[in-house]
Amino acid sequence: MNAYQFDRRAMLRGLGVSMALPWMESLPVWGDTAVRAGSSSEAPVRLAVLFAGNGFHGREWWAKGTGAGMELGQVLSPLSELREKLLFIRGLYNEQALKGNIHSSQTGNLLSGAPLASGGEIRSGTSVDQLMAQTYGRSTKVPSLVLGCEPANPSVHKNYSMLYSSHISWSSPTTPTPLELYPALAFDRLFKDEVQRGDKSVLDAVLSDAGDLRRQISAADQRKLDEYLDSVREVELRIEQAGKKGELQGWRPTLEKPDQPRPPEGIPQNIADHMRLMCDILVLGFQTDSTRITTLKLNNDHSSLRFPHLGVDYMIHHLLSHSDTADWLKVNQFFVEQLAYIARKLDSIQEGERTALDNSMLLFCSSMMTGAHDATQLPVVLMGRGGGRIETGKVLDYRDKPNRQLCRLYLSMMDKMGLRLNSFGDATEPLDAI
Repeated sequence: MNAYQFDRRAMLRGLGVSMALPWMESLPVWGDTAVRAGSSSEAPVRLAVLFAGNGFHGREWWAKGTGAGMELGQVLSPLSELREKLLFIRGLYNEQALKGNIHSSQTGNLLSGAPLASGGEIRSGTSVDQLMAQTYGRSTKVPSLVLGCEPANPSVHKNYSMLYSSHISWSSPTTPTPLELYPALAFDRLFKDEVQRGDKSVLDAVLSDAGDLRRQISAADQRKLDEYLDSVREVELRIEQAGKKGELQGWRPTLEKPDQPRPPEGIPQNIADHMRLMCDILVLGFQTDSTRITTLKLNNDHSSLRFPHLGVDYMIHHLLSHSDTADWLKVNQFFVEQLAYIARKLDSIQEGERTALDNSMLLFCSSMMTGAHDATQLPVVLMGRGGGRIETGKVLDYRDKPNRQLCRLYLSMMDKMGLRLNSFGDATEPLDAI
């Protein structure tokens, strides 16, 4: 039994900056009730949704077997070392997505199962991540962090708004949740008391407070604190370097006063660095309990991204998705590697008897199985054990079963986070196997 006692929302503070602390044995930071001195608290369950548009390689999205013996198709090969901590789910579908058979009509309701308005009108449904943010997310500084790596497209395509293709997170039926495209601003939102880019490092601002805290915690927690502060510094430095290279927010003028108009805001030039920074920010948000709900849209459905770092720069993502080529497989694996990277980092963070991955649910999905717009079944991988409430290392197949609505999965996931609803979208019961 230790003799340390701190407030459940223990923070490091500096001028204009606050940083929530990671789980430590000395600090009863988490829990919904007051924690008695000397007792330990349980880490919260987190939810992350990662979206990759345009589906996957038609012959290489598969899994079979269980546990360490599970076999994975080539698309999922980056997850091989984590196969015991994933669920591969086949056969779930979103009935409303079958009505338009185009990218917009298959994406805007992916996380809600709601009917979509056509004719350029905007109406979907509140998505599961934002429903959780309105309840469960109120315990944290940032109820929900919604990140993107490709700007939204406001045009109309075949009678449906392309905003549906650009947003999977919806704060209300008529309000897509704004995407944060810039890593620096996402970082600021987690750690700065005012969301603005400042000259002073977040870490520098809280170091004095961190030094005071270090003298009051156990030796094991001192090492954990040092590792955490190092990870924050690493992300800060990478954001700074990306900005210096002109990759963080697109073009920047080199003159004191530009001699030409500033181009429109663009995405970073290096998509690999951009995605990796967003992944690191997602992990930091969970590790610090600054947020428990994050949605990371790696690209749009009907995406225009290119991948020169993979040697695939001759065709945009959307067009590439219409043929099962070796290059398409290479792009698929790049997207799955983002999930693997997040999972590995969370699995390296010990939180009592479990890891941060064990205390999380990472949903990886797309709005179609392949680039041929097949939405009769959707690609779904769920990683993490939801606070020890999910048995992983399995393949669940619903293809020949009734009531295979994707929203049943959402009811199950909400249940793991303490939100129990009688229905959501087109589902009236959770999946019995989760």
